[in-house]
This record gives sequence, structure tokens and C-alpha cells, in this order.
Amino acid sequence: MSIDMAQFHQAFFEESFEGLDAMETGLLNLDLGDADVEEINTIFRAAHSIKGGSGTFGFTDIANFTHVMETLLDEMRDGRRQVTQIAVDTLLRSVDCLRDMMTATSEGTAIDQANVAKHKEELDNLLHGGAGTQTAEVSQAPGDNTGKRGDGQGWQIVFAPHEHLLRTGNDPVRIFRELGELGGLRAEADIAQMPALADMDPEVCYLSWDLRLLGAAPRVAIDDIFAWVEDDADMAIVDLDQQDEIKGEVSPLKEVDAETAPPSPAKTANPPAASAPTTPGGSEERRKPVAGGGGSNANSGSIRVGIDKIDGLINMVGELVITQSMLGMLGEHFDMSKVDRLKDGLVQLERHTRELQESVMRIRMLPISFTFSRFPRMVHDLSSKLGKKIELVMSGEHTEVDKTVIEKIGDPLVHLVRNSLDHGIEMPQDRIAKGKPETGIVHLNAYHKGGNIIIEIKDDGKGLPAEKLLAKARQRGLVSEDANLGTKQIYELIFLPGFSTAEQVSDVSGRGVGMDVVRKNIQALGGTIDIESEEGVGTTFTIRLPLTLAILDGQSVVVGDEIYIVPLVSIIESIQIKPQMINLVAGRGEVFRLRERYLPVIRLNEIFGIPNARAKDLSEGLLVVVEGDGQRCGLFVDDLQGQQQVVIKSLEANYRRVDGVSGATILGDGSVALILDIPGLLRLAGRNQPLEQRLSA
Repeated sequence: MSIDMAQFHQAFFEESFEGLDAMETGLLNLDLGDADVEEINTIFRAAHSIKGGSGTFGFTDIANFTHVMETLLDEMRDGRRQVTQIAVDTLLRSVDCLRDMMTATSEGTAIDQANVAKHKEELDNLLHGGAGTQTAEVSQAPGDNTGKRGDGQGWQIVFAPHEHLLRTGNDPVRIFRELGELGGLRAEADIAQMPALADMDPEVCYLSWDLRLLGAAPRVAIDDIFAWVEDDADMAIVDLDQQDEIKGEVSPLKEVDAETAPPSPAKTANPPAASAPTTPGGSEERRKPVAGGGGSNANSGSIRVGIDKIDGLINMVGELVITQSMLGMLGEHFDMSKVDRLKDGLVQLERHTRELQESVMRIRMLPISFTFSRFPRMVHDLSSKLGKKIELVMSGEHTEVDKTVIEKIGDPLVHLVRNSLDHGIEMPQDRIAKGKPETGIVHLNAYHKGGNIIIEIKDDGKGLPAEKLLAKARQRGLVSEDANLGTKQIYELIFLPGFSTAEQVSDVSGRGVGMDVVRKNIQALGGTIDIESEEGVGTTFTIRLPLTLAILDGQSVVVGDEIYIVPLVSIIESIQIKPQMINLVAGRGEVFRLRERYLPVIRLNEIFGIPNARAKDLSEGLLVVVEGDGQRCGLFVDDLQGQQQVVIKSLEANYRRVDGVSGATILGDGSVALILDIPGLLRLAGRNQPLEQRLSA
């Protein structure tokens, strides 16, 4: 029987990227000086799992590189090395290098060996006398044999593997072969746990060994060999010069002397997690760590789902089957006396279908932490590069949103956060001069509101300079000298292509590229972005997105013989207007007055070329007041139909892109209705208007 290794490789890479995220988060959270043992252990375990799994699958480059990182982390957790900024920065760069190696291996491309060699040299320099090393007296404390060379007879090693060792891909024979290269090796196997031949499981390790390594091999060389299996075995290593007989008395690797070795744990005890990856599908939800790694798993082709969600889905399918069976029995012997039962069954079917739909949609929901996870590292690196002191505060990381939205919102958020770091937060001396704390705050927040997810990027920096923005726009001819724009309209200028107020171009920002793309990408997700700012106080960008891109709450409107869907999130109100409310404005067409504000009218029959619209005069139809891109207008339609949830189908993928239309859906009668893109309609209607008129519309 052939084994498809691809499925195991996928699980390994998914878990390894999670491990890298956990390592990065742990490193960013480390306090300088004495190590937080628990935090170091978390980082070490992630590195050890990556090393073990990569060794199992034959990814030797990854395994060898991770082993060097693991050695440095081991010194930190043993107290032989203090946590320094140089060590943390070196390990963070090594995590980046390891992520590149992992990505290349998963995609089947060549690893950048020059980059690997450079980072490995940094680690080696740090390990062998580089910055962050403590004095030799610390590592050679009395009674510590960690770095001691066996100058006498050699070493006695008691090696008692856990039963699952063979399943991790580790083979004791290979370990003994490596030991034999250090000196003369004598091995004695303990077969007390061996069952009868008929009861043996070839994947279970029943043996333990008493090893004697003769010669002057250093202890550290032995530790390196057993580092691959230290979480998968009970061990003791003792210098033969100091030997007391310890057979049967074992303890974790590198943590005991012979005199203090505790009794061996029972072979049936639950062992630590194996270093090799396990495939998804356990009985508990595997939560992704909130980390700084860039959300690799959010962009993968699979989703890990909590067992509670699967159970809920199975229960709903069961209810649906029961209802279907009931309706089937009614259909076999139907007569008019059973109409009421038929109606009840259809109501149940509708309810169960809606609940099933909601259960399926919940499976696609992932916490926004997948997107937020990249920002701690980014803020750490950029604040150092810019010479600023910046604290990142995140809240609402567990707010759930559709996987597709998470995949596509990352880049716009990165640009907005970089802008806050570069343009928003002032230099420490400038903040002190203004009476502010020298450390600036960037706050990322996410929460649900009205069927949408709201994401806020807030900083306490210098705010947007409205006068400077307006002057720059006039200088570039984007607005006329006599244009009278409100503060909010001035802020909207930053979303124009090529608009920037940066004093100098840098690799962080200042080329005038990006903010227009940010808005375009958010609009492509059916969302909007708004700005609030106060000069000297700070700026807040607010992004409003749908929870999912698959289903939409909409209002059906009729124009002639056509039905269109208007997203409910865009609708302000629907009104029937009187002729005296209408005015004609040169260059802008029809406008109507609504509570002291003039709004443009968009006739859908003219935009889409519908000749048989029933309502010719504005007083005969209805105006649906909608909002998009911070602008409002009235859509003129013949009539309104009911509100409904619709399944969105891509129009561009099945036909072609149509301006003013974001997609299509299939209605209950089988006909197709187009879903309106409100920002697109506003742009379509105002394409020939001067900029200041479009901004003030």
C-alpha cells in the first residue's frame, strides 16, 4: 500500500508556520535580562517541533538551521545566557529566514542558501563568544556537567524511549551510530517490556538501553545527538568518573546528576507531544496563536474547525433529513386534508435550511487575529528603523470574520498602520515638547456592529493637517483656488491617486502610492473607509466590512422589467418626493433637498439603459437614499420589493466586469438579479463632474 506523503507535508507546513508565529510572538514578548523560563520554553518547543518534523520528512536544511536556533534558546532557558536585544533581534531575523526556507520548500522552489548561510553565521557568532554570552563561570558552575569533557573513562547513558518514539520517525539505531563516532560504544538492551511476538506492534518501542561511551567525548556533543528525542524519552547522562549505578533511575535529559535522579516514569504515562506533525481533526479546536508572522495559515487552502461547529452541522443535517422524510411521506399519500401539515413542514424546512446555512458560514469564520498577527513584528521593526517609541495595542482579536475577507484585508491594513507609524506618530523629542508621552500609541480594534465588522486604526499622533492637504491639492491642480471644501472632504483628498504630503521619499512611505489602492481594495470587499482626525491629537481610520463575501442582505428594487439588489448596509432611507423638492443644477443634473442638504439623483433606467421604466417623473417613483465612499445620493426606482438574503455570484468570473454592478444572484423564481455597487454607481454618475463638485456631492 502506497502512502501519499503530500497530505502529511501539508499538515507539517501548516503546523510549522504556526510554530514560527508562536516563536515570533514569544521573542517580541521577552523581557531583556533574565529569561522568562515559561516564555523561552514556548519558543523552544516550537523550534523543537519544527526541527523534529523537518528531520522526519527529510528537510535537512530546515532541520540543521533550526537546530542552531534551538541551541541558543536552550542556553537562555538554562540560564547560561541572558536575554539581550542583540540576541532577540538575531533570533527574529532567523525566524524570517526559516519562514523563507519553509515557504520555498512548501512551494518546491530552491532555498536561498546564501541568505541561510548569512543568518547561520550570525547565530554561530552569537553562540561562540558573541554578544549576550555570560561568563564561563556561569556555565561551569559546580556540579554542572553540561559542558564538561569526559577526560577519564567516558559516559554512562540510560536511554528509555517513550513508546511513540518510532512514530516520530526517530530511530535509536541511527542515534547509536552517531554516538559510535564519538568513541567506543557498548550497549545493553533492557527487554523486560517486550511482549510476545504475536502481540507486538511494529510502531511501538518496547526497549530501553544502558549505554557506555568510552573516550574523551564532550558532553555537549552527546546532548546534540539526543536533542532530537529529548521530549520523546527519559534519560540520564553521567560521567563514568562520578558514576553511581543508575540503571532504572532516569530523568529528563540534561537536568540531573546520578545522585538526584528520580525514579523512571511509567512507560504507559502520557508522553510529551511528538516532534513530528499530526494531521488536523482532533476532538478539540486547534486555535491559532496570535503572533507576528504574517498570517500564513489564513491564506492556506484549509481551515481547522472546532469540533463543536462540526457537531452543530451534523445535528442540523439530521434535523433536515427528518423534515425531508416527513415531507416525503406526505407526498406519497397527499390529499387536501394534509395541507396544514404540508405548510408546517415547509416552515420547518425553511428554518432548518437557514440554520444549516448559518452553521456552514460559521465554519468559514476565523478570528481577525490572523490579520492582526503580523503587526507586532512590523511595529517592532519600523519603530526601531524610524527612531520612534511606539506601543501597539490590539483589542477584539477574537472577532470572527469570513476567511476570504481576512485574506484580502491584510494589505490595506498594513499600509494604514505603516502610515500611522511614519506620518502619524511624532519623534520622541517632538512628543515631549508637545506635552505628550514620548511613546506613541497605535491601537488596532475590531468588533461587530449591525451585521458588519468594524476595524479601527487609531493613533495619538499629530493628526492630518487640513490646510496643508488643501494647499497641496491646489498646487497640483486637483481642486480650484476658490473651492470651498469641508474638513471631511479635505481628508478625502488623501485617497486620490498620487497624492502625498511626505516631506521626503522613503522606503516606508511618501511616494504617493497606496492610499487610493487601499480604498479600492476595501471597496472590492464591499466595504467603506472613513477618516476622523484632529490636528495635534491623532487620527482614526474606520473600515466597515461585510462579515462574509458569500451572502448579502439586500433590498429588491424594480426598474421596468428588471430587478436589482441594493445592499441593505448602503441604504439610509426610502422616500417618495414631491416636485417642489427637485432642482436642476448646471453641471450636476437633478438634485433633491433632504433636510437642508442637496443630494444628486441617479436614474437607474438611464444608467443601465432600461427603456420601459414605468416611472417617468420623479414624483411617480421612489428614491432610495444610499451612501458610499462618504457620499449620498438618491436612486430613482419604480418600486420596492421585499428584503432578502442573496447568494453572491461573481459577474466578472462568469461574464465580464460591469461598472456599477458588484455581482449577481439567482432569485427564487430562477431569474437573475444584478447586485448594485453603490460607490461604483456614484463614480459612474459623477465621472464628468469637476473634482470639487464630486467631493461636495
